[in-house]
Amino acid sequence: MKRILFLPVFVCLLASCDKRGPQFTIEGQITEAQDTMLYLEHLTLGNGIVAIDSAKLDETGDFSLCGPRPSNPEFYRLRIGNQVINLSIDSTETVNVRARLPQMALAYEVSGSGNCDTIRLLALKLDTLRQAIERVADDRSLMLAERENLIDELVKQYKTDVKLHYIQNRYGQASSYYAMFQTVGGHMIFDPVSDPSDVTWFTALATSWEGLYPMSQRTQNLQNIAMQGQHNTRRHVVEINMDDEKVSETGIIDMGFPDKTGTERRLSSLKGQVVLLDFTAYSMKGSQERILALRKLYDKYHARGLEIYQVSLDPDEHYWKTMSEQLPWVCVWDQEGLENDIVLIYNLQQLPTWFLIDRSNTLVGRMELLQDLEKEIERLL
Repeated sequence: MKRILFLPVFVCLLASCDKRGPQFTIEGQITEAQDTMLYLEHLTLGNGIVAIDSAKLDETGDFSLCGPRPSNPEFYRLRIGNQVINLSIDSTETVNVRARLPQMALAYEVSGSGNCDTIRLLALKLDTLRQAIERVADDRSLMLAERENLIDELVKQYKTDVKLHYIQNRYGQASSYYAMFQTVGGHMIFDPVSDPSDVTWFTALATSWEGLYPMSQRTQNLQNIAMQGQHNTRRHVVEINMDDEKVSETGIIDMGFPDKTGTERRLSSLKGQVVLLDFTAYSMKGSQERILALRKLYDKYHARGLEIYQVSLDPDEHYWKTMSEQLPWVCVWDQEGLENDIVLIYNLQQLPTWFLIDRSNTLVGRMELLQDLEKEIERLL
């Protein structure tokens, strides 16, 4: 079994700034830190935390530290004592950091890297979560079970917020990787082992990183984590296959849901056909008129290679089966409805929503108007 690395072993090996190859630079100012040592440390996988540069700060607090350019996004930190600022680097960029030592870990400014600034915001959010958990844990007016339930709810709300506002449609970014490995109280917030929802998001990251950085150790680690999580939660996980060029829009998701006979039907099994992926709910107003329009499209183009994969998000299974009984295309039902992470990952803003997938199983785009949909189907066929 491949080794899965969750948390680094802490090792600190001081190294000088090597100028022989492409370098990145972390520079700036940390005030109220005269005569302290500032370390630039690499948070590696396998070798723990490795110090790669350092500087003794004077009364101005100015510094400039550097390290060899990484071949894929990597994670670093500035540290004075137990005060740390987490950063990500993926090129020869220069990142500027300004802070005061007493509140260096949270009250700092960073420029030159959008990912680093997002990591700063995530650190602030995590600190707010920690404080909220501590208040609940210290509230002795509550029973133990009540405190546990409240803490679970705080963590659940945090995860939902981070998924929606920091990870969704940003699966290949370093800040998303950082978010998925955040910890509180010594435990990972996102559970890559036994939580089906979290496994889905780890899989999203793994697939996106595979497309962007196929040979990197972090990609391999993500893949191993996702594979183990899928194995543990196999009956529940939505498998994700993303075309990174379109990941900012939605990404490609290979899903499998039961059809009217209870047989799992997978989207990927339709490769070779032009597929209209349709998220809908038969209980919506206007649904029958829309079904008639889809029936005309299907009758016109099915013989030439069009298939419809229609995902119902209706809350009632019996109603879905009744309404889809006579439909000739692939009709599946997602029992989790709007609570399924597939809704978040596909960035569904409304129902119904259409997507077109070409014969090679590549997402073409999100469609809005029926006339545009027919023109695009003609083009793809």
